[in-house]
Amino acid sequence: MKILRYLLIFVPISVIAEFIDLPATLIFIFSALAIVPLAGLMGEATEEITFYSGPRTGGFLNATFGNATELIISFFALKAGLFDIVKASIAGSVIGNILLVLGASMLCGGIKYKTQHFSKKVVDVSSSMLLLAVIGLCIPAIFTHTLKPELLNTQYEKLSIEVAVIMFLIYFLSLFFSFYTHKDIYSINHTEESTAKWSLKRAVTVLIAATVFIGFESEILVGAVEPMTKAVGLSQFFVGIILIPIIGNAAEHSTAVVMALKNKMDVAVEIAIGSSLQIILFVTPVLVFISLLFTPMSIIFNEFELISLVVAVLIANRVSNDGESNWLEGVQLLAVYLIIAFSFLVL
Repeated sequence: MKILRYLLIFVPISVIAEFIDLPATLIFIFSALAIVPLAGLMGEATEEITFYSGPRTGGFLNATFGNATELIISFFALKAGLFDIVKASIAGSVIGNILLVLGASMLCGGIKYKTQHFSKKVVDVSSSMLLLAVIGLCIPAIFTHTLKPELLNTQYEKLSIEVAVIMFLIYFLSLFFSFYTHKDIYSINHTEESTAKWSLKRAVTVLIAATVFIGFESEILVGAVEPMTKAVGLSQFFVGIILIPIIGNAAEHSTAVVMALKNKMDVAVEIAIGSSLQIILFVTPVLVFISLLFTPMSIIFNEFELISLVVAVLIANRVSNDGESNWLEGVQLLAVYLIIAFSFLVL
């Protein structure tokens, strides 16, 4: 985390680059590098607040702010009418978490430890929820192929809102399940005690400041997407499904790998799978609701996005269903991620 703070220099650099109208590619790179440490500070501030709020409230705060960066970036993309990028970033976040993050964690942890263990009960519950969430994304797309074209404009928007409401309700039911009725399943014994490094006032101030700056940087980033993709020759799908998720979740990704290196695979797996669930069950419905203020956004994903999501969930379930991991399983997940990434690169 300390290394990421050196990247804060890109906050003023990106603002200056935007002000003097540098090429869009440079503006995109500078704003992306500025968002990474800001997201890290947001996560660190949330963890510090947890020491004062207690584990239950802290767990809710971590769940809520875990993907706040991606939500903010997607908000400005929605405002700019870049719906394809928003939906690609949703799919890319899920794919990145359960393939790139989980794969990198298993690989790095597996190199240091021959075999690592994690709670099979937690993974079973999370995997079932993840499969349910992906089904919720697939059904609307399948639905569009059964309707007459003239009915699509009125029907798919209504269906998207209804599915978003159901996902939103399931998200809060899952929080109630994990924090209250079945919290014993999620209890993890930590051998090392930790205490707050910041005062509550400092943690809240950092959280608010990081959120505000991420908002500014996200607007700069989104404004540079279209001219940058044209200048470099990248597709907007690749930017949405690969680059933006990595930018928004880089700090969280690094935390998962660090936990794996400390032989805390329970935490690494929870970060990877739990973050994916938050994206589908919380961030996606919120974005659908927010889009009603501008132009309504459907949750109709293209065929390749859906196939990639399903494949990612299936192999992640297969690799993690025994409660053990090793470096080869990490390589397998990373290989699938690279295949998907290169495929979107040539779209």
